[in-house]
Amino acid sequence: MISVAGAQQNELLRALSRTDLEALFPHLELVPMPAGKHLYDVGSKFDYAYFPTNAIVSLMYVMEDGATTEIGVVGREGVLGLAMYEAERATCSAVVQTAGYAYRLKSSVLRELVASGGAMAQLLMRYTFAMFAQLAQNVVGGRHCTIEQKLCRWLLDRLDRSLSDEIKVTQDTMATMLGVRRETITMTARKLQADGLIQYRRGTVAILDRAGLEDCAGTCYRAGKIGFEQMHDTAWNHA
Repeated sequence: MISVAGAQQNELLRALSRTDLEALFPHLELVPMPAGKHLYDVGSKFDYAYFPTNAIVSLMYVMEDGATTEIGVVGREGVLGLAMYEAERATCSAVVQTAGYAYRLKSSVLRELVASGGAMAQLLMRYTFAMFAQLAQNVVGGRHCTIEQKLCRWLLDRLDRSLSDEIKVTQDTMATMLGVRRETITMTARKLQADGLIQYRRGTVAILDRAGLEDCAGTCYRAGKIGFEQMHDTAWNHA
């Protein structure tokens, strides 16, 4: 059964008034998000939008040769599968990285809400702006940030969407997401550990010094957060 407290675990849903949120209840469905699940792939039709609660989803761009690189990440702050018109198709893949749950909403229902121009439409416009800022920063960071900065930003992006200070991830996964060799991740993670910023055990990264990790990431991380901070400030001021 859908509850206000449960739905409010997603920050976009939490920004809605209680009346607007309860009006969505007949259309929301809580679904499990197992790690590795593809919510959609390149060229897929958007049947549903997903509002994660504790799941973390990677947006992956797939090259012609099959190589993949992460271009964005979505967790409890946002939504996946946002389609403004029925014929819209996905331009990237959305893959669950950290297992959890999400509230699922039919795309047709979401389009009707957007067309109505109500509170949800305004929230989604602000969220889309914030996502563009994140994607743009990822492009700039890919060209101008060091691998150490990129890894710090990548870890911080997960930490922002996680309920603990530990991130379940392998070095192979980090290498795939950042588009580098595993050996590069190994050397960089060792340096961060030697600096007292993280502790890496098999399959788990524990964040020991968040402030230090943010300093290391620099503008590679901070610039990508501006859009979401502005979105949250505006959303809460008008909720």
